[in-house]
Amino acid sequence: MHKSTRLNSAECEDNGDCYMRILLVGNHNPHFVNSVVYREKAIQQLGHEFVFFDDRKWLIPGRIRDKIRLLHKWDLDRLNNNLLSLIENSRPDICLFIGGFRTYPAVVNKINDMGIKTVLWTTDPPTNFDNVIAMARVCRFVFCSGTEAMNILQIEGISNTVWLPFACAPDYHRPVELTDKDRRKYARKIAFVGSYDANRARILESLSDLDIGVWGPYWNKLEPSSPLKPKAKGVKLNYDVWVKIFNAADIVVVIHFQDGKTINHQASPKLFEALACKSFVIVDSQKDAMTIFKDKYHVVFFSDTEDLRKKVLYYLEHPEKREIISSNGYNEALAHHTYIHRIEKMLKIISSTEGAL
Repeated sequence: MHKSTRLNSAECEDNGDCYMRILLVGNHNPHFVNSVVYREKAIQQLGHEFVFFDDRKWLIPGRIRDKIRLLHKWDLDRLNNNLLSLIENSRPDICLFIGGFRTYPAVVNKINDMGIKTVLWTTDPPTNFDNVIAMARVCRFVFCSGTEAMNILQIEGISNTVWLPFACAPDYHRPVELTDKDRRKYARKIAFVGSYDANRARILESLSDLDIGVWGPYWNKLEPSSPLKPKAKGVKLNYDVWVKIFNAADIVVVIHFQDGKTINHQASPKLFEALACKSFVIVDSQKDAMTIFKDKYHVVFFSDTEDLRKKVLYYLEHPEKREIISSNGYNEALAHHTYIHRIEKMLKIISSTEGAL
């Protein structure tokens, strides 16, 4: 780990080792490690001073806030005021918003007035993007996990956008030794980990006669008659469990969120994370994923259910080809697609420019 030495903006422009105090605004899921944790660890591993603000540390339970909007506003006001207090006390060089869903643009303007560089990193597919657009208008730097977010923001007249995809965290996502108990519990020829949606169910049902396992939230929504029902477990898993699932599978299938209404080009976090486990990955032909990875070299892309089934059956019969492709994908992920790479790129851009505002 580098030793942290804080430099001012002018020094940063001329110094390759510029270490800063970074305040990250995001949330920690109480049930499992999320990507905010991976990003903050990368910041710390690079030697920067790190401050965290949890923008979902509500006082009032959600079931009450959902019914009484005045209480929701009171709690959200409190969170925004607490953020401002923390910034005034800690005086970071950078305030990094992950997602940007719960901070008021007026608060961002106050942070800008303090001379602190405000940075938005979009995350989710743009199913509800109004607050993200409002945040992007006031943040000095905007990084987008998917190119669809860049397109939406550019239509809104916001041009200071940079594509910065998800990544892997090799301290968490890695090849692991499996016990006999692990293999009995998790080993399947084909594995999928992710939340239920109708499109994913339709695709995975085409493989339901094979040795497939499906894990993730809300798979209890499957119709009782679905042939996938016996193969699916509706559970929320921490990374240490699904890493075992990935390591135990011959093939990991990654299917991106598509609801037929939302434009979504971004490459899934699970794609990078599975590659970091040295898994052989078959993934749907998502635009950003196809830009980042090479077909039949790092991963194998499929176009529809017929194509998926054909490729699954082929590669189950060719373990030597799976081994070559999975090794290439693993090496590529670790060489270019970790959260350390992402944070380094972000800070280089921030240090060398002043942003669009």
